Amino acid sequence: MGVQNNTPRASPRRKSTTLQHLFDLDSKTATGTNEKKIGTANIGCSSSSNLENEEILSSISFCTFVFTFTDPSECATHQELKRNKLLQLLSVVKSSKKPLHDQVMSSLISMISLNLFRPLPPPSNPSSAAEFPEDEDHISTFSPLWSHLQLVYDILIRLVINTDPKLLRGYIDNQFVVNLLALFQSEDPRERDSLKNVYHRIYSRFTFYRSFMRKSMNDVFLHYVFETERHCGIRELLEIWGSIINGFTVPLKEEHKLFLMRVLIPFHKTKGMQAYHRQLAYCVSQFVQKEPVLGGIVVRGILRYWPVTNCQKEVLLIGELEELVENIDPDQYRKLALPLCLQITRCLNSWNSQVAERALYVWNNEQFVKMISVAMEEVFPVVVEGMEKNLKWHWSKSVRQLTENVKVMLEEMDPVLHSKCLEEIELRESKAHQAEIKRKEKWDRIEMAAAQHHNQHQFLQPPHFLCVSH
Repeated sequence: MGVQNNTPRASPRRKSTTLQHLFDLDSKTATGTNEKKIGTANIGCSSSSNLENEEILSSISFCTFVFTFTDPSECATHQELKRNKLLQLLSVVKSSKKPLHDQVMSSLISMISLNLFRPLPPPSNPSSAAEFPEDEDHISTFSPLWSHLQLVYDILIRLVINTDPKLLRGYIDNQFVVNLLALFQSEDPRERDSLKNVYHRIYSRFTFYRSFMRKSMNDVFLHYVFETERHCGIRELLEIWGSIINGFTVPLKEEHKLFLMRVLIPFHKTKGMQAYHRQLAYCVSQFVQKEPVLGGIVVRGILRYWPVTNCQKEVLLIGELEELVENIDPDQYRKLALPLCLQITRCLNSWNSQVAERALYVWNNEQFVKMISVAMEEVFPVVVEGMEKNLKWHWSKSVRQLTENVKVMLEEMDPVLHSKCLEEIELRESKAHQAEIKRKEKWDRIEMAAAQHHNQHQFLQPPHFLCVSH
């Protein structure tokens, strides 16, 4: 048997159990535990995130199917399910505090493109926009797809607002912007309004696309003005431009001045101007407010495109000219006073009472009267003659009454010059009357001579029964 050795072994040297030693031990234990927890948590978070992304991708995939809402074979339950899926996606985009995963973002933009960028139906009435532009009902057709489209537009605008433009640049490119611009041809005013908000947001945030977007809109305008005069979204595009022009710095760039002269001013000649005149006038006035010297170019341009038979356009243009006069550079008053007063006088002599009354109301504008006072010698003869014509010949009692009021104001402005103009008018009328009398006398002599010649010819001609036929 082996002898048991009960002799105790030498124990290893113990470390001192100081407070610092205990802290160190606790720290090491805690660190190890935390590392295990963090590793487990990371795996859990990654798994949870992947699951969430898969759910989002599944919803996106379902929403890529486009319902027509006109095909009887389509299931109403599926249409409602897609709407619910879109609402879920909208909630995700709104609540997301960090950028969406690349795969989710790419699929989301693809889904948006599939739903929005579709062939638009042909115009419901191709001639109505030009013939009845002031009546929105003639060019409004509400799309049956709107219950889905509305949510798709909401998702897009939330993406544009919440996501860094640099991150979105890889998904929203020039072609995407061009496709959005093409949708302004939609006859549904709700869609055009959503497009306006999205397009303007993109212009505001994607500064690197601004030049391209302006040029694209200019191409649409030029095609409308000089070729088709048919486009449903001109009003909305001009609203976007009004905001853009408002942000221009002074002095204006040559590019922007050319836009005013080559695009905005020719807009006044189109048949459908009534539908978007308020937006057009705002854009033009913004230019003149920023650089009053442009007022002369604008006024001459409007006068060049003055309508001949469209009384509604005349009323609108008179109001626009009146507003422009308030912002024009005073140094241009003398150059503009005569051509402007010639047109206003033609309008106050119009047989259409609305045009005549609107032209007469211009004389209530202090700035307009101030412009006239700069060139009294040139303007007064034209204006006074127009007033006298109205008082003698115009059929409308209200127009004659307004004319009388303006005449009193003109007399007070310069009594001597007014009397002189009246004398000149009387002299011209007297000369014209004398010329008319002479012309009538001359025609009477010609008629008498012709009658005498006819009688002599009949007297010299032999009777019929004396004529012998051979």
